[in-house]
Amino acid sequence: MAEEPHAGGGRKRLKVGRLLLASLFVALAAGSVVASRLGFVDRLRDRLQGRAPRLAAGDFPAGVMAPVDDVVKVPTRPVLLGLVPRGSVAPVLLAAGDADRVGLFRASYAIDVKVIVFEREEELRKALVKGGENGGVDVAALPVSSLAMSASLLRDAAPRVVMLLGRSRGHEVIGARAGLGTFNELAGKKVGVEERALPWYVLLWALSRAGLSLRDVQLVPLESSFEAGAALEAKRVDAVAGFAGDVGPAVKEVGGSVIATTADAPHLVATVLVARGDFAARYPDGIRRLLRGVLDANAAVTKDLTEAARVLGTVAPQLGDPTEAIRAAPPASLKDNLAFFGLADEAPVTFSELFDSAAALNQKLFGAPPAPTAEDTADLGALKYVAAARSP
Repeated sequence: MAEEPHAGGGRKRLKVGRLLLASLFVALAAGSVVASRLGFVDRLRDRLQGRAPRLAAGDFPAGVMAPVDDVVKVPTRPVLLGLVPRGSVAPVLLAAGDADRVGLFRASYAIDVKVIVFEREEELRKALVKGGENGGVDVAALPVSSLAMSASLLRDAAPRVVMLLGRSRGHEVIGARAGLGTFNELAGKKVGVEERALPWYVLLWALSRAGLSLRDVQLVPLESSFEAGAALEAKRVDAVAGFAGDVGPAVKEVGGSVIATTADAPHLVATVLVARGDFAARYPDGIRRLLRGVLDANAAVTKDLTEAARVLGTVAPQLGDPTEAIRAAPPASLKDNLAFFGLADEAPVTFSELFDSAAALNQKLFGAPPAPTAEDTADLGALKYVAAARSP
């Protein structure tokens, strides 16, 4: 009889122990849920097992979704072509047409092309990665420098360069306030520029001529290259890199001068037509028709640029006189294309040289991963096909 109290106490302690154990399990379960939602579980797993690589479209060949047969030669929807306005793209704008005018693409080559205008090259590159099926673009007009220095960012688009649109002959300039007249005098000064855009690349060239680095100037990021002139007039900066039609009037307003221009380096800047890899593989005939239309438009603009200037002026009045913009970045002919890509004749600077030097510069400045070779980036099948058809 004396042991009964001890037995009751034991049962009580057992009950309390079970309750504590159950509470512990509940706490652990709740804690694991919270830890999982906060990402602690994934971090611990990554530490123990190593991070699982994220899969991306660029891990597979661009043409895996191309049709087995050649039934679909051109897309059934409009080709979405993105560009930042400059003189060399005026023929593209003209050939695309608009709501009031049937363009050359549709009238002569039965392909619809819709041009989408961007103010920032960064947004254009993002649109190319998205693709036309996902709110982006199928094809883009990009400087070779931008293509090479953004190779890792564009990897999922598997970009394919299909033709040269034109080279700059003074379209991009560096303008400075009064008292600054040479490259060397930029040291320590505030320079406004849209980072990673074409004028920024021209600025790099100007700094190289003076033996300066990016650390030797104070870069002031601009939202767009088209804001360069306003930034100089507002005296927010000492110099700017931008487009001649925008920067030129601002330089006059502040009594300054243009200290560098692509007219001094006429083979530094080239704008090319870049297609997404999957689009080029799926619609090879669409690419050929696109090239034919651009080459026809380029030839027409070379003879008479009046209509192209009108269209460019409507789309991008911020470029200033559209006639001067086209003359500062004239359209490329078929002969120019063949020389630029090393297919015939000779060019002082070829696509491969421009691309590889810009890629190497990106590694030197920012430690970027190696870019694909220029040969792997260019897809010249359509250009060769068109050239053969037009040979006498």
